[in-house]
Amino acid sequence: MAKTLILNHPLIQHKIAIMRDKTTGTKAFKELAKEISMLMCYEATRNLATKDKEIETPITKTTCKVLAGRKLAVVPILRAGLGMVDGMLALIPSAKVGHIGLYRNEETLEPVEYYCKMPSDIEERDVFVVDPMLATGGSACDAIKLIKQKGAKNIKFLCLIAAPEGIKKLEETHPDVDIFCASLDEKLNEHGYIVPGLGDAGDRIFGTK
Repeated sequence: MAKTLILNHPLIQHKIAIMRDKTTGTKAFKELAKEISMLMCYEATRNLATKDKEIETPITKTTCKVLAGRKLAVVPILRAGLGMVDGMLALIPSAKVGHIGLYRNEETLEPVEYYCKMPSDIEERDVFVVDPMLATGGSACDAIKLIKQKGAKNIKFLCLIAAPEGIKKLEETHPDVDIFCASLDEKLNEHGYIVPGLGDAGDRIFGTK
């Protein structure tokens, strides 16, 4: 059974607070998204397999732990998910990057797919799906469904802000997917936006309206 982990580290809480502030500009917002993603990546990769490797230090030979060679992939849900990729790659630079394009129908709030491109060996990789916001959960559930159809079996989902409704839907739809969240907020409003949230993450990352 998968788990949902709310990351309440003081550094993450502090950086999320600055991101929420409506006066925080695009440059700072983008940098904070990267920094929080790095901190989340640290936690999400905690259980990666390791193996022993003998190396020689300037002093002597010794046996160290290194990653066991498991292949990794980061898959942002476009476009806001792109804001989390650099932070992930800073810690796991050899990971391949796939892309999934989904947008939300403003009337039905349902996700609509327009793009999907995965590494050719996605079925061999541990996959980290990233999206700053988990609101209704529709986009995340559909994205993960598409990735599973491509053959991926070991998937984790990382987001900055989540609503209880989104967590519930993702847990029920994909009970095999671990969820890592920097902040669990109060609720969704009548327009499907997270409260208190931080506004439209894509607009704030890319400076658009």
